[in-house]
Amino acid sequence: MILGSQRLSISLYSVILLFGGCQEFQSTNQRILQIENGLLTSWKDPFWRRMKLSERMRHYNVPGVSIAVINNFQLEWAKGYGVLQAGSNDPVTPSTLFQTGSIGKPVVAAAALHFVQTGKLDLDENVNRKLSSWQIPANSFTARSDVTLRRLLSHTAGVTLPGVIGYAQGETLPTLHQMLGGDPPANTPPIHVDRVPGTQFHYSGGGYLIVEQLLVDLSGPGKTFPEIIHEVIFQPCGMTVSVFDPLPEELWDHAAAGHRAEGSPIPGGWFVYPEMGMGPFWTTPTDMARFVIETMLAYNGRSDQILSRNMVRTMLSPQIGTQGLGFGLGDDGADRFYFFHKGANEGYRTMLIAYPKRGQGAIIMTNSDNGDLLVEEIVKSLSVTYGWVSGIRL
Repeated sequence: MILGSQRLSISLYSVILLFGGCQEFQSTNQRILQIENGLLTSWKDPFWRRMKLSERMRHYNVPGVSIAVINNFQLEWAKGYGVLQAGSNDPVTPSTLFQTGSIGKPVVAAAALHFVQTGKLDLDENVNRKLSSWQIPANSFTARSDVTLRRLLSHTAGVTLPGVIGYAQGETLPTLHQMLGGDPPANTPPIHVDRVPGTQFHYSGGGYLIVEQLLVDLSGPGKTFPEIIHEVIFQPCGMTVSVFDPLPEELWDHAAAGHRAEGSPIPGGWFVYPEMGMGPFWTTPTDMARFVIETMLAYNGRSDQILSRNMVRTMLSPQIGTQGLGFGLGDDGADRFYFFHKGANEGYRTMLIAYPKRGQGAIIMTNSDNGDLLVEEIVKSLSVTYGWVSGIRL
């Protein structure tokens, strides 16, 4: 199930220096060991209660984890832990593919903002003016305020469908129009507006399906959504292994199978997600780190391969509450402004977090419905090791 930015609270540990606050004096290997052996269930736990990653993986029935860590605007290290599927001996490596879940939504948002930057879209125009093959149904809510791209990307457009459940291997997959209209074989209801646009945050995967249709309509006949994302995002960032569903059969041996909370593999290995605009694709933390690094560099005016500095600053500006365009946002002062997103597909839990002023961040991918519990503990360990901050709420 693709879910939203669930909340995770982290507060500054009172003895952060003991755990590695002066990370600049540590070697990369020392930092890796500190993270692998420094997991915490609570920030109030004493020093001696730090736990091993391997132990917590067993505790949560998480067969596999992959982590990529960014430092000084570059990939510092990437490692895989555990196995592709419970009961197998095939190890997770940095090259193992995972389903992203909703951490792919910022990729879609960046592609849409590229269209704004090139003049094909306006952030604050009624998107029905640019949608040519499908229209958002008019009702009393749309009569009061417009559905705009800004509102779609920030989950403030009042659009329905927070998440989806995907399709089992072998099931007939719906087209984008069938998903938008709730027509068979789509397993989701019709997408519509059920509250006044622009008035409140309401997480909506359906809004991102509208963005998908918008980009396809603007790109002309014959160009598919994966081709658009490859051209606008994957290729400029050097994301060479990222691919949308359905996963090509020749890559199955390189993919981590999804698992239920009790540890059993999903039949067939994983569900298929044709709802591409909602962000699910197959990738590695390393490949995803390339997108995060490009975003941080552009934020600092050091790159413009996808978006300009001004456009990234717009992307990372609060709209309603702490929601940006594609990312959730937080700020703990000084250089500790951060952006983040969490993801959840059936059998997978993922997260990305980045501090653009510090040039630091991490992408974590797991192949279990329990992965979000483990991710919280990994982030605590990362935060202590790299001198991150109090009050992270993901």
